[in-house]
Amino acid sequence: MKTLSQPTLILSLLSLLLLLFLLAQFPPPAQAKFSRLGVHRPRSPTQARRQPDDDDVESDFVTFYYNQTLDHFNYRPESYTTFRQRYIVNVKHWGGGGATTNAPILVYFGLEGRIEHALENIGFLTENAPHFKALLLYIEHRYYGESVPFGSWEKASRNAASLGYLTSAQAMADYAAVILHVKRTHSAGNSPVIVVGGSYGGMLASWFRLKYPHIALGALASSAPILYFDGVKPGGGYYSIVSKDFKEASESCYKTIRKSWVEIERVASKRNGLSILSKKFKTCSRLRRTFDLKDYLDSLYSEAAQYDEPPDYPVGIVCSAIDGAPNDDVLGQIFAGVVAYMGDSSCYDVASDSAPPAPSASAWSWQMCSELVFPIGHDGGDDTMFPPAPFDLKSFTKICRSRFGIVPQPHWVTTFYGGHVCKSINIYTSNIITQ
Repeated sequence: MKTLSQPTLILSLLSLLLLLFLLAQFPPPAQAKFSRLGVHRPRSPTQARRQPDDDDVESDFVTFYYNQTLDHFNYRPESYTTFRQRYIVNVKHWGGGGATTNAPILVYFGLEGRIEHALENIGFLTENAPHFKALLLYIEHRYYGESVPFGSWEKASRNAASLGYLTSAQAMADYAAVILHVKRTHSAGNSPVIVVGGSYGGMLASWFRLKYPHIALGALASSAPILYFDGVKPGGGYYSIVSKDFKEASESCYKTIRKSWVEIERVASKRNGLSILSKKFKTCSRLRRTFDLKDYLDSLYSEAAQYDEPPDYPVGIVCSAIDGAPNDDVLGQIFAGVVAYMGDSSCYDVASDSAPPAPSASAWSWQMCSELVFPIGHDGGDDTMFPPAPFDLKSFTKICRSRFGIVPQPHWVTTFYGGHVCKSINIYTSNIITQ
C-alpha cells in the first residue's frame, strides 16, 4: 500500500469519502427563531434512525474517556479544570502505525448531539476502513452527550459564565488533544489523519484543517455551511433549497404550501379564527398566535427536506399526502401532510414554547447566540414556497439577551476563520473537500 502522504492517494481518499458521505448523509422579522442545522423538534416516526447491528457495535467499538482541559486559551487556575470527554475507537481493520507502517486514522467530529448517533447513522467510515486499514476515531463535542463539564448539564448551563467555554475554538482544541492522545497510545505517530464531519461537524472539520494543518492532513466536510455567515452568502439560500426539493417532488404540492400561509392568516382573522385553526390541526393546546402554527409547518418542511433520504424520502411522503387530499380545502391538504409525516396522533404539539428545550437544543442555541450567527431567513420571491421573512438581527439579539444575557457576535466567524476575502476556504489551505 502506498503512503497517504502522496497527493494522488490523498485526493482519492477524500473523493471516495465524499461520494460515500453524500450517499449516506444524515445528525420572520418580528419573531426571530433559531436556525435549523440540528434537529430541534423530534424527528418524524417515519424517519427512524438506521440501527446498527448490536453485536458489531459491541465487538468493534470501544468507548474511552479523556480528561479534557476546560479552557485551552487561558492560564488562570480554573482553566486547568478537567472534564471527561467521550471518544470511541474502532481498530478492527487497523493496519498499525509503527515505524514501517503508516495506516491512516479517520476521525469523525461530533456535532450538536450524542456521539453514538454517528455509529447508528454513518456507515462510510466503517465501509472504507478495510480498504485503507484505518483506525476509526469518533469524538464527542463538549457540552453534548456525556462530555459535559462541571459534572452535570444543570451546572454547565447555570449561567453565561459556565456556558462561555462552549465555543468552536475550544471544541477543536479538544479534538486536537484527543487525536494526539490516541496517536500516542496506539504508537501511530507516523499515521496521517483525515478529519470528517457533516453539517456543523463538517464546519469544524474544515476549520480544523485550517487551524491545525500539522495534525490533519485533509478534511472532508459534507453539508457544511462554512460561508453562511456575515452576508457572505444570501440569507435565503437554505429555504430556497428546501423549496426546490418540494418543487421537484411535486409542483402542485409546492404551490399548495406556497398559498397556505395566506390561508392561515385569512382563517385566523375570522371570529374565533385561532380556535378554528386549533381544531383543524388538532393542536394539543389552543393556538395563541399564527406564528406557532407557521413555525411548526416551517420546521416540518425544513426537516423533511434536510433528511430526505432513503428508504422513506419524507418530502415525497408529505407531498403525496397533500396532493392526495381534496383540493378544495388548502388547510385540509396541509394537515394531511402533517399526519403523513408525523403519524396519526390524538393531537399535535404545535406551540413552540410548550416544553423546555432538551440540553442539546439549549447548548446549540447558546452557540448560535454567541458566535455561530446564521442569518437564515425567507427572502420571498418566485423561487420559494415560504412567505418573506428575512433574518432580523435586532430581534435575534433581543432573544439572546433575554435567554442568555449575551449579545451575538455576527462578524466573529468570518474574522476568525475567514470567508469574505475569497469566499472559498481552500484559498487559505489545501486538502479540504466541502459540499
